[in-house]
Amino acid sequence: MGLTVVAAIIGLLAGGLKGLIIGGLIGYGIGFALRLSFVGGLRVVQSQLLESVFAIMGAVCKADNVVTRDEINAVEQMFGMLNLHGEQREQAKAAFNRGKEPDFDLDAAVDQFARISHRRRPLVQLFLQLQVMAIAADGRVDPAEHAMLVRIARRLGLSEADVSQLEALLRAGTAGPSGPGARPTQDKLADAYTALGVTPDTDAAGIKRAYRKLISQNHPDKLAARGLPESMRAVAEERSRELNSAYDLIKAARDDVR
Repeated sequence: MGLTVVAAIIGLLAGGLKGLIIGGLIGYGIGFALRLSFVGGLRVVQSQLLESVFAIMGAVCKADNVVTRDEINAVEQMFGMLNLHGEQREQAKAAFNRGKEPDFDLDAAVDQFARISHRRRPLVQLFLQLQVMAIAADGRVDPAEHAMLVRIARRLGLSEADVSQLEALLRAGTAGPSGPGARPTQDKLADAYTALGVTPDTDAAGIKRAYRKLISQNHPDKLAARGLPESMRAVAEERSRELNSAYDLIKAARDDVR
């Protein structure tokens, strides 16, 4: 029952018709104020979330002591993916530059992200996916960048295996077979298996189960229902595309997986 109706009923019981009207108005006013407070709070949380994402990204990109033009281009593409414009875009740029500074407190920034995200695994995975997308933009993940990602992941409750799976997912999802009927290279195929959390020895039924489970867990609508900010929806959609690409690589290499 809405707050307006509840207040109106209380007003009716306390003061008759006049009380009904006054109670209804008061209830509507309180409800309106609460909605404004909720929306404002949500905007603050999303702003803090994006600031954490890009500040940490700056630190990760600088982990190998150089931020390449490819990495910068990838970050700018993310601004578009996350639909950042105007002030939000400038704040994200400032956060990224702050993260590159030598005195940037990485652990404090990760802890802030943990508080904002409540360590929700799907959101943490998408956060790490963005970091991997940035550092892999120049075609490789430097060992120092990987080590920093593992440090971040562990602080958020994930493992090095989770990071390796995300890296494999990105590699598998960037390119499939070169033409109709073409089979993927062994490296691509190995990445595809790792991305789905299976091995070449896994039977067809097991691969299908793993794929369907990951697709279900990462469906953008399902993640939104679990608290995923709208600004991160495009990242979830990209993750689904990469999972599909990894599965397509395995299907192209095996006759028993369809």
